Amino acid sequence: MKQADAVISAAASAYGQGRYAETEALCREILKALPDHFDATHLLGLCAHDGRRLAEAQELLERAIGLDPRSHEAHSNLATVYFDLKKFEDARRCQERAIALKPNFPLALTNLGNTLLHMKLAEQAIELHDRAIKLKPDYADAFCNRGMAELMMGQFDRARESFDRALLFQPRHAEAIAGKGMLSVELRHFDEAEAALAAGLAIKPNSARMLAQRGRLNFDLSRLPQAAADFDAALAQSPTLELALRGKAQVNILLGNTAKAISAVKTLLEENPRSEIGMALLASCHASQGDIATALEHLDKALELRPDYADAIERKIFLLDYLSEAGFAVQQAARKSWWDAVGANLPRRTLAPRELDPDRRIVVGYVASEFRNHSAALTLLPVLRHHDHARFEIICYSCFPLPDEMTERFKPLADVWVDAGQLSDDELADRIQADKVDVLIDVSGHTTGNRLHVFARKPAPVQVTGFGHATGTGLQTMDYVLADPVFIPQSARHLLAEKVHDLPCLITIEPVLDVPMSELPMLRNGHVTFGVFNRIYKISDEAILVWSKVMREVPGSKIIIKHGLLDDPLLRDSLVARFVAHGIAAENITCMGSTSRHEHLLAFAKVDISLDTFPQNGGISTWESLYAGVPVVAKLGNGASSRAGGSIVAAVGLEDWVAEDDEGYAAIACKYAAQSAHLAKLRAELPARIAASPAGNVEIYTRKVEAGYRQFWRDYCAAAAERGEVA
Repeated sequence: MKQADAVISAAASAYGQGRYAETEALCREILKALPDHFDATHLLGLCAHDGRRLAEAQELLERAIGLDPRSHEAHSNLATVYFDLKKFEDARRCQERAIALKPNFPLALTNLGNTLLHMKLAEQAIELHDRAIKLKPDYADAFCNRGMAELMMGQFDRARESFDRALLFQPRHAEAIAGKGMLSVELRHFDEAEAALAAGLAIKPNSARMLAQRGRLNFDLSRLPQAAADFDAALAQSPTLELALRGKAQVNILLGNTAKAISAVKTLLEENPRSEIGMALLASCHASQGDIATALEHLDKALELRPDYADAIERKIFLLDYLSEAGFAVQQAARKSWWDAVGANLPRRTLAPRELDPDRRIVVGYVASEFRNHSAALTLLPVLRHHDHARFEIICYSCFPLPDEMTERFKPLADVWVDAGQLSDDELADRIQADKVDVLIDVSGHTTGNRLHVFARKPAPVQVTGFGHATGTGLQTMDYVLADPVFIPQSARHLLAEKVHDLPCLITIEPVLDVPMSELPMLRNGHVTFGVFNRIYKISDEAILVWSKVMREVPGSKIIIKHGLLDDPLLRDSLVARFVAHGIAAENITCMGSTSRHEHLLAFAKVDISLDTFPQNGGISTWESLYAGVPVVAKLGNGASSRAGGSIVAAVGLEDWVAEDDEGYAAIACKYAAQSAHLAKLRAELPARIAASPAGNVEIYTRKVEAGYRQFWRDYCAAAAERGEVA
């Protein structure tokens, strides 16, 4: 035993200096002579853990506890192994036993707090970290861990204080520095986040978690190649790290690499079958392939696991617009679920009294992530360009962090331009209140980059949604939605949280003037060419069924489908196969991928008739087709998004191109496919028709928008006067 004591002392010294191979050799030498030597078994287990041989570490530490059940350190170390194995219940049990054996054990207390945090028991986690700090007031790890729990709970000020305390006691605490970076990401303070994560990685350059967090930051900033490199670097260090797998899937979904995205999600779900994030990402993969029903099933599973998962609710709202049987009632119920789970829990603002003059110059604020190269920018640009600045002060709150050349076109159109991409929700609400905005416009709806958390706070007296995703928000704090009688018919309006205000059409666009008039393609080709220039996940099985029927009935006809995701071979082959299954020869289908917008518009010269997607219709693509002289066959569906095409087509006087059902849709396409003279005449006349219509004449359209804003303000002033409000 004396010899063993000397050897174990040498082994402990070697372990402390990081000489793990030497430590293991000495421990095994002891165990040959004394198989039940606790210290050698325990130390060997620590070496196995440090070498990431987790199964071996578990076996050795469990054996050590069998040799000495009262060793609080062995229980604590075994808990760490269980934690790394994601066996959180076992980790909790061991940590609780360690604390029972030694109540004043700060390490076990804060480690138990980490375990509880991973079990989504953040409040209990904070209590454990506080107990550890009380025992050891300079315990930097406990402060950092508490900050992570507070961050998860959205207690941002407290989290910042905890990280700062950790750094006070340990200035080079890499995790606390990275924690401040994570906090800055949540607050949209991206510059601060970048600096913090760089500082953390300078201390621990191979930290998988920090690399993944930097990848998340790059993803939020739309720097996709850098994000992909960070996620890959993180996975090289930790192949099952959930944040890195999640990020890799998100990047590849956006890049159109669906197979890589699916692979990352499958790995994530193998590690954690109950990952609500994994379920939501799997939904996105199915949606990219046009399988909306399966995507919605996965989103429902994600929401069973976490009912307040805001991203999943918003994704469900978006995808329900693609389901033909999901009419206004189902769509608005989903929007209400976001309000009930998320929006209603956000603090409402108290507004200062203001001058209640119904005829004064109104301050109008546009909140948008779309002041950039985005389809919704084309609907906003003509309105901002034609605003009457003598009667309306225009403030633009640009929420996308990376400006582009389109952003520069918007800036001169505002009286005040606010770069709000790095403002948190509270900071943006503060700024809107300080600017005394009277009428606040939401452009994004429930789409990516929205700031509905700000609108839920009600920082302006009148709030309106329109232009980008005007299908209703479900927010009790949103007063109006801009639409038209076709898009949201009277029979459905009682279902919306907002009051519907009618415009000549739900959207207009900046006139397309740089595309020369083209000859009708069928005159030179000898056959009809149909076109679908829309997002491919809008292409439903129902639409393909009808389009295939039309192509079979129009001899020799062909179809061109154009969308950026068709650069992905998996998606392209899958789409073509769906047509082939309905008897359409692959050679009659042309798939076109990503191009510049100018090339995109020129491609309409190859199309005789455009076919609108359903149940999710086109918007900008419908306008673009009409400006190119190519009429669009549309069909009215059960929800707002399935009536957009009909709204636009009817607004320029082509009511006879709008069907009520599948049979009518096919009949319209077949009828006009046989009328080349009519199509040629229409091709030449359409641009002038658009310019003459209230929907296409952007100056008239803008006056209608402004008349709405004025009426909203007058109604507010009248109601406020009745309530006795005085500035």
